[in-house]
Amino acid sequence: MDKVNILWVDDEIDLLKPLIIFLEQKGYTVHSSISGDEALEVLTTRTFDIIFLDENMPGLSGIETLSQLKNLYPNLPVVMITKSEEEAIMEDAIGSNISDYLIKPVKPNQILLCLKKNLETKKLVSERTTHAYQQEFRNIGMEITNDLNFQEWVEIYKKLVYWEIELEKSKDSGMNEVLKMQKDEANQVFSKFIENNYLDWLRSSEKEKPLLSHTLIREKLFPKIKGEDPIFLILIDNFRYDQWKVLQPLIEEYFRIESDEIYYSILPTTTQYARNALFAGLLPSEIEKKYPKYWVNEDEDGSKNRFEGELLGEYLKRFGKDVKYSYNKILNLGAGKKLVENLPNLMSNPLNIIVYNFVDMLSHARTEMEVIRELADDEAAYRSLTMSWFEHSPLFDIFKYLSEKGARVVITTDHGTVRVNNPVKVVGDRNTTTNLRYKSGKSLKYDKKEVFEVLNPNDAFLPKLNVSTSYIFSKKNDFFAYPNNYNYYVKYYRDTFQHGGISMEEVLIPYISLIAK
Repeated sequence: MDKVNILWVDDEIDLLKPLIIFLEQKGYTVHSSISGDEALEVLTTRTFDIIFLDENMPGLSGIETLSQLKNLYPNLPVVMITKSEEEAIMEDAIGSNISDYLIKPVKPNQILLCLKKNLETKKLVSERTTHAYQQEFRNIGMEITNDLNFQEWVEIYKKLVYWEIELEKSKDSGMNEVLKMQKDEANQVFSKFIENNYLDWLRSSEKEKPLLSHTLIREKLFPKIKGEDPIFLILIDNFRYDQWKVLQPLIEEYFRIESDEIYYSILPTTTQYARNALFAGLLPSEIEKKYPKYWVNEDEDGSKNRFEGELLGEYLKRFGKDVKYSYNKILNLGAGKKLVENLPNLMSNPLNIIVYNFVDMLSHARTEMEVIRELADDEAAYRSLTMSWFEHSPLFDIFKYLSEKGARVVITTDHGTVRVNNPVKVVGDRNTTTNLRYKSGKSLKYDKKEVFEVLNPNDAFLPKLNVSTSYIFSKKNDFFAYPNNYNYYVKYYRDTFQHGGISMEEVLIPYISLIAK
């Protein structure tokens, strides 16, 4: 290891000679000072990695020295060492942002552990994490090649997300690349799994199928509506499971996690289809047939999701849920702040729905705006940007208020998003849909091996604009590109976050139940 320079400040430094010799034998360099004033003077001429500071010294006390040290060198780790176990002294030291607190007499191994904890934690954690994933890599690889069912795919995805976030802390870029390759392999096999099973899930009445968009509220939310304490369903648009995992520590300051689940989005994994299905309790073609005035087709102008509140109202009626409810869609900061102010008026409703659109806007902004692309140039940065936004958002204020009032809260989404980098050529007429991860239209031309095709939309309960309409879905990290201006569009859209197709990130999405602390 590189030489670690320690400054040990103690007016009885001669008594600590055995400890200093022990550290020097371990490869550390130890410089000593007998007072706070001397230590501050030494620091003007030399740099140190850590300071051991005696609390009870004549002249400038340990606490006073600590205060000056933190003003001058706020990021320098300081370990307070004292004979006293008085709570007030401990509180003063901890309040001054010390790195550790040791009680005399100090043993050699205590000092060694303290050094490793404060100077080598990141390195040790990184090495341990890398080693642990190396062991897990083979197990995950073998599982992926098995004939997995829908529940086992959820567990695989949870494992991959866990390791993605853990390895993010590691400096081993090679191991991160190995995980990326394993995730790509998993997505390839998962796409085939969806191809082989998705249409059967929609047609079958058997129980052996996953929870899907159109059954989520009926199965999970309706049983919670009892007309007593209010329940808030907060749907964060375009919210992936890995994004939930990085926000979870912030949420857990205010809520206990009752359940941490994943359900399956329907296809296409877009707001128009998946979210309408979620709030209607019906598949897209069923909505079009049963509530034609609430369904907006691809070729029609206007928002495709402007009737979600009405669809939810019809859904509640169909299942005899005669309750007062609210529906709020937040599209900008001003609307978010206004909703925070209005929360007291919602507490008497048994059911409240909040749709929060920030993550979807972030995804689209990242495609369109160069500055956002640079801020979120990979998966880790994308998660970090989500977390930074959330910490300072009205949405976080909403969670804090609901925790304070003891409300029951559910977090979910309508679909996820995937980072695309592999272009797939497709040809269609001017009426073909523009989404990069799925296409619907007539006379589409493509390589059948590269897509999941649905030649008869009725099989997938999708609207049919004309007799020859078909749908195709891109898989894993592919995206569709037209031959015209091919190179320009490939360069523009490569490494952007898109949704509409088949990948674990888009299809396997969170459903989280919270109980206020």
